[in-house]
Amino acid sequence: MGVPKFYRWISERYPCLSEVVKEHQIPEFDNFYLDMNGIIHQCSHPNDEDVHFRISEEKIFADIFHYLEVLFRIIKPRKVFFMAVDGVAPRAKMNQQRGRRFRLSAKEAEEKIKKALDKGEVLPTEARFDSNCITPGTEFMARLQEQLKYFVHNKLSNDKLWQNVKVYLSGHETPGEGEHKIMEFIRSENTKPNHDPNTRHCLYGLDADLIMLGLTSHEPNFSLLREEVRFGGKKSQKRITAPEETTFHLLHLSLMREYIDYEFSELKNKMGSDYDLERVIDDWILMGFLVGNDFIPHLPNLHINHDALPLLYKTYISVLPSLGGYLNENGHLNLRNFEKYLEKLAEFDREHFNEVFVDLKWFESKVGNKYLNEAAGLAAEKEAAKEKAAAAVDEEEEDDIFETEFRQYKRTYYMNKIGVDVVSDEFLANQAKCYVEGIQWILHYYYHGVQSWSWYYPYHYAPYLSDIRNVSGLKLTFELGQPFMPFQQLLAVLPAASMELLPECYRHLMTSESSPIIGYYPLDFKTDLNGKQQEWEAVVLIPFIDERCLLAAMEPCNSKLTKEEKARNCHTECAVYSYDREMDFAYMHLMIFIISEKKLIKPVDRSALYFCGFPTLQHIKHKFYKKKGGVVVFQQSSRGENMLLDILPNQEGETTCDDVAAQVLGKSVFVNWPHLEEARIIAVSDGETKFYLEEPPGVQRVYDRPSTPPPAKVTCLFDKEQKEWIKDVQGITEYYLKRKGIVINETEVVLYGQLLTGRKYVPKANGVVELEKQWAKQVLPFAYQAVVKDIKAFYSSLACFKSLDELFPPTTTVFMVGNPYYGAMGEVQDSQDVIKDGRIRVVFSVPHEPQLEPLIQNQHKYSVKYSPGYVLASRLGITGYLVSRFSGSIFIGRGSKKNPCGEQRANVGLNLKFNKKNEEVPGYTKRTEKEWLYSAAVEELLAEYLDRFSEVFNTVSRNSHDDVFYEDDIWPGEDQNGAERVAEITSWLKSHPVSSISRASCDLQVLDAAIVEMIEEAVEKTKVKKSTKKVRVTVKPHLLFRPLEQQQGVVPDPDAEYRLFDRVINIRESFTVPLGLRGTIIGIKGAEREAEVLYEVLFDEEFAGGLNIRCTSSRCYRLPPCALINLSHGARVDYTGHKLTAIVKPQPATGGNFSSHRQLAGLNHSPRSPFVPTQAATEFEDLIANLKISKGNQQTPPPPAPPQEGDSQPDGPLSPQSFAMVNMWQISSLCSPAYDHYFLPPAAKINVPHGDAPVLPSPAPAASANTLQVTLVCQVKLSNGLMVHGPQCQSEHDAKEKAAFFALQRLNSLGSGFPLPPPLYTGVGQIRPPHMGAVFNQQGESVLCSCFPGGVLLPPQGYGPAPLWGMTVPPQHHQNQPFYGPPGTFPGAARPQPATTLPIGSHNQFIPLQVTHKPFFHKDLLGSARLVLPLQLSTT
Repeated sequence: MGVPKFYRWISERYPCLSEVVKEHQIPEFDNFYLDMNGIIHQCSHPNDEDVHFRISEEKIFADIFHYLEVLFRIIKPRKVFFMAVDGVAPRAKMNQQRGRRFRLSAKEAEEKIKKALDKGEVLPTEARFDSNCITPGTEFMARLQEQLKYFVHNKLSNDKLWQNVKVYLSGHETPGEGEHKIMEFIRSENTKPNHDPNTRHCLYGLDADLIMLGLTSHEPNFSLLREEVRFGGKKSQKRITAPEETTFHLLHLSLMREYIDYEFSELKNKMGSDYDLERVIDDWILMGFLVGNDFIPHLPNLHINHDALPLLYKTYISVLPSLGGYLNENGHLNLRNFEKYLEKLAEFDREHFNEVFVDLKWFESKVGNKYLNEAAGLAAEKEAAKEKAAAAVDEEEEDDIFETEFRQYKRTYYMNKIGVDVVSDEFLANQAKCYVEGIQWILHYYYHGVQSWSWYYPYHYAPYLSDIRNVSGLKLTFELGQPFMPFQQLLAVLPAASMELLPECYRHLMTSESSPIIGYYPLDFKTDLNGKQQEWEAVVLIPFIDERCLLAAMEPCNSKLTKEEKARNCHTECAVYSYDREMDFAYMHLMIFIISEKKLIKPVDRSALYFCGFPTLQHIKHKFYKKKGGVVVFQQSSRGENMLLDILPNQEGETTCDDVAAQVLGKSVFVNWPHLEEARIIAVSDGETKFYLEEPPGVQRVYDRPSTPPPAKVTCLFDKEQKEWIKDVQGITEYYLKRKGIVINETEVVLYGQLLTGRKYVPKANGVVELEKQWAKQVLPFAYQAVVKDIKAFYSSLACFKSLDELFPPTTTVFMVGNPYYGAMGEVQDSQDVIKDGRIRVVFSVPHEPQLEPLIQNQHKYSVKYSPGYVLASRLGITGYLVSRFSGSIFIGRGSKKNPCGEQRANVGLNLKFNKKNEEVPGYTKRTEKEWLYSAAVEELLAEYLDRFSEVFNTVSRNSHDDVFYEDDIWPGEDQNGAERVAEITSWLKSHPVSSISRASCDLQVLDAAIVEMIEEAVEKTKVKKSTKKVRVTVKPHLLFRPLEQQQGVVPDPDAEYRLFDRVINIRESFTVPLGLRGTIIGIKGAEREAEVLYEVLFDEEFAGGLNIRCTSSRCYRLPPCALINLSHGARVDYTGHKLTAIVKPQPATGGNFSSHRQLAGLNHSPRSPFVPTQAATEFEDLIANLKISKGNQQTPPPPAPPQEGDSQPDGPLSPQSFAMVNMWQISSLCSPAYDHYFLPPAAKINVPHGDAPVLPSPAPAASANTLQVTLVCQVKLSNGLMVHGPQCQSEHDAKEKAAFFALQRLNSLGSGFPLPPPLYTGVGQIRPPHMGAVFNQQGESVLCSCFPGGVLLPPQGYGPAPLWGMTVPPQHHQNQPFYGPPGTFPGAARPQPATTLPIGSHNQFIPLQVTHKPFFHKDLLGSARLVLPLQLSTT
C-alpha cells in the first residue's frame, strides 16, 4: 500500500529524516519486520522495462533467500524476526489491486512488447515472468511458502545468529496485507504486561505509508529501512545485485515525531497545556489520508506535488484551537471536529475555482454552450433564480453568479467522472457519507485492524471538499464479515491475460461469452490521469466486482477442484519458529495474535538516555523555520520548503581553542548531529593554533581519566595550513546546509577525530579480556558547535566475555593475525594447561596457496591494451571526434531536423563510456585523468559499425554540433526506410556481447577478464595437490581473531594493505561467503571513507549467492575490509621482519628467506600507499634490468647474501620510496667485490622506530694513515647510451655506490617513468624529486637523504620530520607532529590538484647540496624549551 510521492515530499521537507547508511552504520534492533512482497517483486522482475528479461523460478527463490540472509545479517535482530507475505486483502484493497494488475499485465506489457517488435528486436521464446502470480493462492506462492518454511528451518538449525531469535512466518495463506499483519503483531505485543517500552523496532518495506503505520504505534525507537531511492533516473537501469553495495535509507520515526512537533509549533502558543503531541501525530496521520491512498481516491485538485500537504497543515493550525478537541481519537473519527475542519478546508475549492473562473468564461463564450447537461442546467438555473430573487445588493448578485458557476463546475465533474445524469442533493449526501465512511474504515484499519472485510469505496473519484457537509450526525458502523478465499480473490483481481494462474475449472469465467461475470474482464479499457502526471498514477476505469455475482458464478465450479487445489484454497495462522538449545532442534507452532481494545500512549522522554543510532534533535540548542533552501536529498535540489535547523551561538561566551582542547582532546564525543556517531578527538584548531595528541604509531587511547592526561602538544599554523582549515570549515558548513538543512553559522573551532568502527576483545593481565572501542585510522574534521558532549549513551547488553576461557572455549573457530600462518583458520583446543601462562592452543589448517608470482610478473601479456582515441581514429580512417561520439550515446529521432515527428528517440551509440556518472566498461574503455582510452575490441566494433552503417558516420561527421540526428536526414531517399534502419542498428547492438557487459565505476581498479581466468586456472591446479596441513600451535591470545557479532565492523588487522592479486580469507560468520573461504583480490572500489571501500574477490570455490564478476562461475563477491584478512600482507610483513610472536611447537621455518628475484618480482604488485593499488611499474623494472655499471675490466661480483634473520628490519611492507631503495641495493650489489657483509638492502639497514629520523649506515672503515690514498671515479652506462660519472672517492666500494646513486637520480631527472607516490597531504601534489639523491660532505662521506622516489630512506610506518624528506613543510603538519591519515590515502578519497612543481626532466644538471645545521628553539604545550636541530639543505 502506498501514498504516491509522499515519501519524497516528506524526506525533502524534513531533510534529516532519512539517513543514508551503509551496513556498518545501522544501529542495533530488537525486532525486525519484513514486508516480504517488496523483496519478492524485486527478485522476480527487477526491471519491467526490459522485455528481453527472463528468469527461472529456482533463481527467483535463491535470490529471495539470499536477500533475506543479507537483511538479517545487516540488522541482526536480538529478539524477533517477522516475515509477512501479503495474504488475502480486504475488499477495499482489492479494487486497487485489480486496477494495477489490469494495467501492468494487460496494457503496459503489450505496449512494451509491441514497441520492441516494431524496432525489429527478437524476443526470447521462453514465456516472460507474469508478476500477477505474486497473488495469494497461485501455485507460485504455494511453492514459495514451502521453500520459505524449509529455509527458516534450515537457518534455525545451522545458523547461530538465527538461533537467538523467534522467527515468525506469516505467509500468503494468512489473510491480511503484510504490513498490517506486522502492525497487528506489534499491537498484540504492546498489550502484554511484560512489554518493554524501549523495544527497538525496524520495519523493512518500500511503501511510503509505512511512516504513518509506524507512527500509529507511538513507539519511541522505530525506524524504517528501505533501499536508496533515485529519482529522475532511467527506468531501464537494473537494481544492484550485491547487497553489500546497496545504499540504504534509514528513516527514523523518532526524528519524524520531533519534526511534526516543529511543524505545528504554533499550536503550542495558542493551546498551552491542551497541546498534546501524541494527539497531533494522530491527526497528522489522518490528514495524510486526504491526499489519497490505496483505499480511497484523492480529493479533487489536492496533489502532493502542488503543495496539498502544507495546505492541510495550515488549515489544521488555524482551526484546531477553536475545536475543543482533536480530529482523530485513537482511530475513532470525531465527526463534529472533522466537519469543522473540512468546512475551513473547503475554502480551497472556491479559491481553486476562482483561478480558473476567468478561463471558463472565455471558453464558454467561444463554445456558446454554457452547460453540458440540459437537465442539470435547468436545475442549476432554478436554484440560481431563487437565490437571485432573495439578493438585494449588486455585490451579492455577483457572488451568487460565482456560486452558481461554482456549483455547475462541480456538477460537470460528477457527470463526466461518475456518469450521473442529475447531481441531486441526495447524490451529494451519499458521496459525503461514503467518503467519511472510508476515512473511518482506514483509521480502524491502521489503529485496530480490519473492521470489515467486505467494505469498499464504490467510486473511482472522490467528492469535492465543499460537498462533504452535514456529516457530524452520521452513524458509521461496519460489519466484519469474512475474508475472500484465495481463489475468490484471484478471480476478483486478475485480468483474463493471467487466467493461467487460476485453477482450470474457473478460467472459462473470464473468457466465455456465456459467463455471468464476463463483463468484469474487459480486454480494452480506459485510464484517466485525473490531474496526475505519471501513467502509473492514472485511474483504471474498469467495473467493480459484485461479490454476490462472483461467488454465485464460482459455486458450480468449486466441486471440480483437485485435491491439491483445494489444499491451496484455505487460510492458516501465522507460524512461529524457535530453536531449543537443549534438544538442538527447531520447532514450529501456529499463533493467533490477541489484541486488547485499550491503547496506551506512553509519553516519551528522550533527554535522559541516548539510544545509539536513534537520532534526536534535543542535544543541541537551535531554532527552526521553513524556507526554500534547495536541500539535496535525492540527488537534486528540493523545490519545496525545507524545515531548516539553525544552531544557536554558545551562551557561555567566546569559544577558545585552549578551552575546547582541555575539554575534548583525547576524549570521545558524538559528532555529525543529529545522526550522532562516536569519535575520538585527536586534534583541535581555530585556524591559527593547533592542539594535537603526540602518540606513538598504532596507539589510539581515550584519555578519559584525570590520572592519565593526554600527551598534548601545540603548534602554530602556517599560511597553507590556515587555508586548509578554512576549506574544512567551508566544506562542513556547505554539507550541513545542503544535505541536512542545518545552519551551523560561524565555526570558531574545528575538531579532528577518528570515528568509532566497533569493539574488540583485548586480552589483559591474569587472563582477563575487555571489550575495547576501536577507532578508524582516517581523520575527519567536525565543527565544534555541532558536537555533543557529556551524554549517557545506551549500548546493547550483549553477552560479554570476561576471561580467556570464555572467549576461546574448545572448538571455537579463530584466525591467526600473527606470523607464522598469518590468516590461517584454526580450531581452539583444550588450553587449560597453558591458559594460565596467557597462551591458547590452536590447530590451524594451512592449505597450499596458488603460485601467482609468475602471473604478476607477466600480467602485461594478458592485460587489455588501451589506446587513445586518435590512435583508433587513424587506424579506422575517421576522426577522433567520431570515435569519442560513437563510443558514447547517439540519439536518432523520427522525421527530419526541420520537421521532427514526436519525441521518440533511439540510442544507436555503443554506450561504452559515461562521463557524468564516471563509469566505464571494463575490457572496452578506460578513463584517465586527461582522456578516454579504448581497447582493440572497440576498434573491431567501430569497424563493423562503419562497414554496416557508414551513412550514420557521415551524418554525424557533417553535423558535429547537433545533439540529436534524424532518420530522414540520414536516409533521405524515398526508397529508404529510416525506421527500419534504426531498428536494424539497435537489433545489431543488442545482439552483440558488449550489450550484456556491466559497466563499472572509473574509480574501480580491476584486473582484466583474461587475468582473472588465469587466476582461476592457477587455483584449480593448486586444488589437485590437496596439500592442506594441520599445525598445532600455542599462541598468544592477542594474535587470534575470533569472528564475533560484537566485533562486526572491526578490521582484524588495521595495518593491512590491500593490492590487486592479494590472497585473502573471509572471516565473517553467517555471511553469504562461507567462513574461511580463500580468494584473490581482482578489483578495488574506492570510497570517501575507508570503511566503505569494497574489494572484489575471486574465491577459490563457488557458493550460493556468488556473483559473476569477469569470471566463469558464481564465485566472486564484493566485501568490505572488516570481512577479510589479507594473507599476502602477512607474507610481506613476515618478509620485512615484523615478527608477530607465536610459540610454535615444533617451530617451522619462517617465510622470510625470499630470493632477490622473488623480491623484485613481488614489487610489481602495486607500489603505492595503504589503500591505493596501481598498475604494475614494468617500465621501472626494465630500466633497472638494463642498467649497466662498468669500471675498466673488472668483473661483476656475485650478489650479496640475503639478510639474516637476526637483522633489524623495519615494520610493514615496502613504501614506494623503499621500493626505489631496494632497486638501488640491487645495483650496489653488482658493484661489490668483497663487502658482502656490508651491502644489505637499505630497508634492512635502517631501523627507524615510530617515525624518528633514520639511522644512517656506518661508513666503511677508514684506511690507515700509512696507506697510499688513491681516488677513484666510477661511471654508469645507461641503456640509452648516456654515461653518468660519480664523485671522486678513496675506495672502490664508495665510488661504485655513489655512482649508482647518481645514476638513479639521473634516470629520475630524465623522466624515466618512476612510480610516484600519491599525495601525502591535502594541497600537496605528487612528490617530485629534489635535484640530488645523495648528499656528500667535504670528506666524501655518504649522507643518505630523501630523494623521491629514486633512493629515498623513509621509515615504513610514520614519517620523519619534514625537512629530512627533501621537501617543503606541508600544510596541516608541524615538523614535530606525527602524520595522521590525511584525505587521499585510500581509494576514492578526494585528491587535491598537484601543486605547481618542476616537471620531471626539467633540470639538466646536478646541483650539489651541502648539509648545514641551524639550531632554533620551539616551545611545547607545557612551556618548557627544547632544542630542535633539523637538517637544512641549502644549495651552493
